[in-house]
Amino acid sequence: MKRTLSEYLGIDVLPNYWDRRYVKNLDKLSRPIYEVKLIENVWMTLRDGTKLCTDVYLPVGAGSAPALVSWSAYGKEMQNIKRGAIPPESLLFDHSLEAGDIDYFVSRGYVYIIPDPRGIGKSEGTFYGVYNPQEQEDIYDIIEWAAVQEWCNGSIGMIGYSYFGIIQILAAAQQPPHLKCIMPCSYVDDYYQHGYYGGVGTTYMSIYWELCPANKSMPWSLMMYGEEKVKEMMEDRLKDPDIGVNSYFSKILSTWPPTYHTFYLDFLLHPLDGEYWKQRSANQIYDKVKIPVYLHCAWSPNGRWSAPIFAAMNDERLSTTKRLGVLEGYDGLELPYRALNEELLRWYDHWLKDVDTGIMDEPLYKMNIMNSGTRYEHEWPLKRTNWKKLYLRSFGRLRWDSEPDSDLPPDGFIHLPPSISTEVNSIHYRTSRFVKPVEFTGPIEIHLFASIDTEDANFLVNLYEIYPDGTRSYMPRYGALKASHPLNKEKSTIGSPVHDHTVSIPVTPGEIKEYIIEINPTAIVIPAGHMLELEITSMNPNPSHTQSWTGKVGNMGVIPSNTTTSYKIYRDKDYQSYILMPEIPYTPEELWVQPINDTSVEY
Repeated sequence: MKRTLSEYLGIDVLPNYWDRRYVKNLDKLSRPIYEVKLIENVWMTLRDGTKLCTDVYLPVGAGSAPALVSWSAYGKEMQNIKRGAIPPESLLFDHSLEAGDIDYFVSRGYVYIIPDPRGIGKSEGTFYGVYNPQEQEDIYDIIEWAAVQEWCNGSIGMIGYSYFGIIQILAAAQQPPHLKCIMPCSYVDDYYQHGYYGGVGTTYMSIYWELCPANKSMPWSLMMYGEEKVKEMMEDRLKDPDIGVNSYFSKILSTWPPTYHTFYLDFLLHPLDGEYWKQRSANQIYDKVKIPVYLHCAWSPNGRWSAPIFAAMNDERLSTTKRLGVLEGYDGLELPYRALNEELLRWYDHWLKDVDTGIMDEPLYKMNIMNSGTRYEHEWPLKRTNWKKLYLRSFGRLRWDSEPDSDLPPDGFIHLPPSISTEVNSIHYRTSRFVKPVEFTGPIEIHLFASIDTEDANFLVNLYEIYPDGTRSYMPRYGALKASHPLNKEKSTIGSPVHDHTVSIPVTPGEIKEYIIEINPTAIVIPAGHMLELEITSMNPNPSHTQSWTGKVGNMGVIPSNTTTSYKIYRDKDYQSYILMPEIPYTPEELWVQPINDTSVEY
């Protein structure tokens, strides 16, 4: 029978990141030939006797099959809700629908397992917050439980996006014998910086209050320190003027027993890096991961989402088989998550069904170069990188040549606390229009000479692409730094400055200091006629925050300082502030992906 290749595989369009030179055995790739059967509320018992309630999706007629475990504290009940893919602009968008495309994989011969973790949904026990050490052990137990069920052949992978992705490497470090591979679609290497990027706290973590349907919860801090110590920590945290002025935080920090918003309480109690964060950080357990890992992220517009997978690839302690992919932009996230179904299938078929899909023949890095296409690379940063300094100049200019004059007055802006003003002040620097397309692929850092008139402050930087009509791109490159957190020069590498976030050393007011700030890595071609713009600011609320009369904390962005602060930015011959940009002068033709032609074939 003659059909197009996509018709045979049961997909609408062949992925543009599939390369005809590497993809093979497509006739053996799993196809959608099975009906899906849901067995609801299957109970399993953890090693300590706690019972978890689990949903199991079976491919009817497949017999014992490989299984995919999809784990998060978001609850199992809604993960297979039938309403189509929902974009963020919909009133029904729910960021907890991240378990993946259940029907896609079950119809192709995989068992899909979605549990309610302890203390979540119908399960017994106590919920201790996301990624906690108890949760990591529990995943070991459910993998090993699944492996001996009659519907499983003993080969298991993990699947899912965001929380469902981040947890995977922590589970792999537990070394459950039947876990054969993982593919985290979202990844965090340093959980402290996930919540306190550059030491700057964010209200992003507050969303877990609504996402995790806990039936019984407790802050992990109680397990670590005991009641009296936690009471002291809560009282002490309220003395911080940035925290005490915020009624949302005050509610959390003044409730006892501390069962209200327990995870964000843990977050607020740990403004510096330490054991609490290390227990949830992948970069603490790399040496324990022994199975194949395919790391993935998107070029995200906020937070520290892109840097972690590149750091993991370069970390020698993660010595297992590993691959990296950035195969989608961030031009619209739809849930349930389906963006990478075909790449996930190739990975799981290779490791769980012994089908040589060619995925291990590809170079280590496969990335979407925005405004261009998809290509492979062999290392990061790229060896052919031409590191170029883009200097901050007077009159809001960004230039490739440095300022020849000394003793120029600084630029500046005033941070006004949200307790007295709705103004969000910032300063901007813009390039001339690019006369020809230029590619920037790699890590980015900014060297900023600045002074503040207080002992601490937040530095937030955004790097935008500006279109010919003057509008900004949807996707800035973002970075943040708490001024009081010192640089660790010995651990820093080009494009990836490292700071000591275990301490806060007050800044001398008025002192001109060089602040080196990581900006999320990128891969983009700036077209001719476009520009780049740097924004330096002190907070980043959602633009809609002034129209909203409820739920302000969700629109707050970083936790703003409650101190009026004067920022001075220096950019003359003596204080050369600049952005270090990874210009890519050329790319060998063979590195670009060569897509498969979707021709008619006989199968």
